[in-house]
Amino acid sequence: MRVCGPEQALDILRNDDIIWCHSMAATPTVLLDALPDVALQRKNLTLLQLHTEGSAHLANPNLSGHLRQRAFFIGGTTRDAVANDLADYVPIFLSEIPKLMRAREQRVDAVLVQVSAPDAHGFCSLGVSVEATKAALQVAHRKIAWVNPCMPRTHGDSFIHISEFDRYFEHEQPVYQHVLAPQTEVSASIGRQVANLIDDGDCLQLGIGAIPDATLSCLHNHRELGVHTEMFSDGILPLIECGAIDNSRKHRHRGRTVTTFAMGSQKLYDFIADNPNVAFLDVEYTNDTSVIRKNEQTVAINSALQVDLSGQVCADSVGTAIYSGVGGQMDFVRGAALAKGGKAIIALPSTARGGSLSRITSLLAPGAGVVTTRAHVHYVVTEYGVANLRLRSIKERAQALINIAHPRFQESLARDFYKDWGLKL
Repeated sequence: MRVCGPEQALDILRNDDIIWCHSMAATPTVLLDALPDVALQRKNLTLLQLHTEGSAHLANPNLSGHLRQRAFFIGGTTRDAVANDLADYVPIFLSEIPKLMRAREQRVDAVLVQVSAPDAHGFCSLGVSVEATKAALQVAHRKIAWVNPCMPRTHGDSFIHISEFDRYFEHEQPVYQHVLAPQTEVSASIGRQVANLIDDGDCLQLGIGAIPDATLSCLHNHRELGVHTEMFSDGILPLIECGAIDNSRKHRHRGRTVTTFAMGSQKLYDFIADNPNVAFLDVEYTNDTSVIRKNEQTVAINSALQVDLSGQVCADSVGTAIYSGVGGQMDFVRGAALAKGGKAIIALPSTARGGSLSRITSLLAPGAGVVTTRAHVHYVVTEYGVANLRLRSIKERAQALINIAHPRFQESLARDFYKDWGLKL
């Protein structure tokens, strides 16, 4: 049923509904803006989500007993809410969320999405973000859509017929754009170090931010690179334009860039619009290690908040304070390790808090989440170099990591290692 606006569309929500929210740059902000007023007329609504944009207002204490967010990955809009017990964080591999929905282990009663205008055959597109939303649409009882003519029509698992929506309305508004992170001397140096590990023909997974962008900017002279990733941003566009990325050596989806969501500028959205060479696929597939490993020379590039001297990688919290989420890091770290000629890279600045704190530490901070275990870690990269931890003992790992720590902290790290581990370097 077509309705006039978001309030009418949301009117079909019921008490105790568990609602999935389309995420990332496809966050249906117009629906979320109207949700509090509707929620105040309901009881015990739960909003499931990944990273959302423009949703900070949903953490209003006045919504207690009416609406609570339950996030599988958090960002700036939900970080304070989780810290203040106004929202909940669920640690989970991103690849498992659709599987649990389809198995009905995770109940989904309703779905809120932002989709493209229907084509001549009535099919809308989930546009810039498929992730777990395709699965949610397959299992939910009630489907609510904001039809946005500005949303690009993308290929892959993104299509849904307009007739499948119980309520929808049309409103034209630019899709959320992500501004590129500014480059610093540190991020540029890390990018160069990571780029030195990448060979012609590699199949890349990398995310968003200054370090991935710095890495990509160093790859213009490479050839026959591929992309099979969880997400991408503007950084890959110059490499596609110059021919460095052509996906010609991939074993899965040869000739096509594969992702589950994208976030960036309008130029990026124009590039992916109706582009059959870019496939937006279900995250249960894109992040499946058995799929990732099929592409030889897969290189997974991920970030971390802290790495201890045994190689444990914390990527989702600062101590007990949840910062982001588990996401797809382990999916790709393991998939790359299993791929023939694959490499898994953790890249991070050597320090935090303006250089006053080392990100490489003898022990992780109390309560820190281990996203990548010491048994899975391969390369760790900072602006000071590369540590290859594969087949290294604890002592050898510690020495390799100290060598790429900030020089100001190297001596104290060696002392701490002896104190904490009882091993001399």
